[in-house]
Amino acid sequence: MSFNAGKLVCVTGASGYIASWLVKLLLHRGYTVKATVRDPNDPKKVDHLLNLDGAKERLFLIKANLLDEGYFDLVVEGCEGVFHTASPFYHDVKDPQAELLDPAVKGTLNVLKSCAKFPSVKRVVLTSSIAAVTYNGKPRTPEVVVDEAWFSDPDFCRASQLWYPLSKTLAEEAAWKFTKENNIDMVTINPAMVIGPLLQPTLNTSAAAILNIINGAQTFPNMSFGWINVKDVANAHIQAFEVPSANGRYCLVERVAHYSEVVRILRELYPQLPLPEKCVDDKPFVPTYQVSKEKTKTLGIEFIPLEVSLKETVESLKEKKFVNF
Repeated sequence: MSFNAGKLVCVTGASGYIASWLVKLLLHRGYTVKATVRDPNDPKKVDHLLNLDGAKERLFLIKANLLDEGYFDLVVEGCEGVFHTASPFYHDVKDPQAELLDPAVKGTLNVLKSCAKFPSVKRVVLTSSIAAVTYNGKPRTPEVVVDEAWFSDPDFCRASQLWYPLSKTLAEEAAWKFTKENNIDMVTINPAMVIGPLLQPTLNTSAAAILNIINGAQTFPNMSFGWINVKDVANAHIQAFEVPSANGRYCLVERVAHYSEVVRILRELYPQLPLPEKCVDDKPFVPTYQVSKEKTKTLGIEFIPLEVSLKETVESLKEKKFVNF
């Protein structure tokens, strides 16, 4: 039981992949949680939350829309901690402004404006992304070490049509500006590709990347990503709230690995699977790089190895019937 037992916190976008784990761990530690969801009557979005240990007594679901200004007053009121995780994450975007940029930036500012009204709020923990860190045109090669001082460059993201990184970068920039002007204590968590067990019944974008590989894909992408377990991400959010000295940003990456490495690990774990043998193109593999763990280790995070995270992801996809073998 945590020393913050019984305290009231809120989690936005609670039905999401990271947020569901965050709610689970907060309840486990004795917190009372106000959780926002778009539709409290949609069993696909809420049943897995309502079934968590402690949910009956200490979980309150509230309908909320990111873009409704003032809507979060009701949610934030009385809370000591605000975990803002709600932000859309998908790749197939037709209208970046409406689908990604507005919800990310305006949604974040709406939540922070509500936080500014209530002195009860001791700290805000914002779910940002490594996407707000690494996309700045600087070379990323094996000897390069990315750390919390890196920021993605909005102009570079726009020119490269990297709409998701742009959404996270603009949202984080706006959040830092607002919290400094309004004297709000904020910490951001910047995870890479998040994998591991799913609590929600629906498929999220990062788990889908692993499902594609194990579900008969002929080729693997020529991409290198940082990877991190969802349980480490949820835990880091709570530590960022509970550890008094926590400040600024925290990059969460257990390992940067090219998809070829991911396939190699999966082949060792599941030799029976028909995994892709070749890369999608003949170009040299996109190089890996390093991400510093120094700062995140000060939160007490001990990283779950990529091999374990991949196994947990596949087992979870099997359990949820996304794949049969």
